[in-house]
Amino acid sequence: MSSHQPPASDDHTPARGFLGLYRRTPLYVRIMISLALGIVAGELLGHRAQTFKPFSDLVLQMLRLLATPLIFIAVAHALLKADVNGRTAGRLAYLLISNTTVAIIIGLIVVNVIQPGKWAHLHPPTTTISTLPFDPARDLLDKIPANLIDPFQKNEIISIIILAVAFGLAMRIVRKRQQTEGKTAYLDVESALDVGFQLVMVILHWIFDLVPIAVFAVVARTVGTSGIQPILSMGAFVICVLLALALQSTFYLIRLRFSSWVRPGRFLRGGTDALMMAFSTASSAATLPITYGCVKDKMGVREESAGVGVMVGGTFNHDGTALYEAMVALFISQALGMHLGLGQQVIVVFMAIIASVGAAGIPEAGLVTMLAVFAAVHLPAEYIPLLLPMDWFLDRCRTAVTVMGDMTVTCILDGKTPPDAPKAAPIVEKEEELALV
Repeated sequence: MSSHQPPASDDHTPARGFLGLYRRTPLYVRIMISLALGIVAGELLGHRAQTFKPFSDLVLQMLRLLATPLIFIAVAHALLKADVNGRTAGRLAYLLISNTTVAIIIGLIVVNVIQPGKWAHLHPPTTTISTLPFDPARDLLDKIPANLIDPFQKNEIISIIILAVAFGLAMRIVRKRQQTEGKTAYLDVESALDVGFQLVMVILHWIFDLVPIAVFAVVARTVGTSGIQPILSMGAFVICVLLALALQSTFYLIRLRFSSWVRPGRFLRGGTDALMMAFSTASSAATLPITYGCVKDKMGVREESAGVGVMVGGTFNHDGTALYEAMVALFISQALGMHLGLGQQVIVVFMAIIASVGAAGIPEAGLVTMLAVFAAVHLPAEYIPLLLPMDWFLDRCRTAVTVMGDMTVTCILDGKTPPDAPKAAPIVEKEEELALV
């Protein structure tokens, strides 16, 4: 499944010199170095640091460029490859949507109660922000594409997701017909989606090499114009995110206790390897084989449940990402003094669910889909790079929660009755023999 493939390498030939050292250095280390350099540059240059703005704008523009093909290919390929039918499909969809919805609501409640944006007073962007009255019905109708070109030309994420869903479902029908007729032309389309996804991943990793430059530019500009307080004030937001992720993990365990034969203790012991792998790699894609092995071999979940819950459910499930993106949107709106009403927060919930489906299961993929959430409520995307200095840590935390959600769904799909254990009968016989003696 495409969203679970390991991130593609952008070059099989290791670079030498400074470029080689740069690429061998972990991204989070490069970001932290850029943060430090940005603070120094901002303090030294003051308002002259505004000249760095084009560099951060360039990286954001590149991310917008890749948002359309990444989300279209990921969603279409996931729907095409998913092998779920009937009642199981409905139950899986319910579990995934309900988990993600709860995650987003938890995130919004935490930000609304603690309001970390009050400690981060950011200057409004120089670009004009839409002041039209918020109308969900009109906005939704505007997202329904009238043709195939405009959504890609205008970078309309919701319209592209609608097209991707229609394409994926239609291809399933075409594939079934061709298999019945003995034709194989559908394999060409599947191969094209595979190649397209790998192509986007290569380009995306090129852009990740430029992300530290965007961090340097944003931090230098912010420190130069507003001082260092906006950077230090992000600590409140980090605490909020960790609290929300902890609450979501607790929700998983409570739901597991009442909906599955796998008890929370067994779940945590059996899933430790997958959770550690997710935290270490910040990639649910790289963690996929470990996750499957944990639920099947260590927890004892049935093979068919493991296949559906991890292989299929994991394609669509990105609870940690959805929670984080919703929190970021509300945090930035608070910091800018742009109040988001209840109606707009409902749209944030909806958009975070939709955008999380397009997340690619690789490190930093949320940077791309976050643009969709911001666009839905007219928030300026130029403040997204401000979150990158601490995102390397939060990304690992939310990826671990996402993988925990994958395993929870799998265990619930397996039902309340444990599978027959082959070794149970012999143990009972030995106990009976001892009793007779």
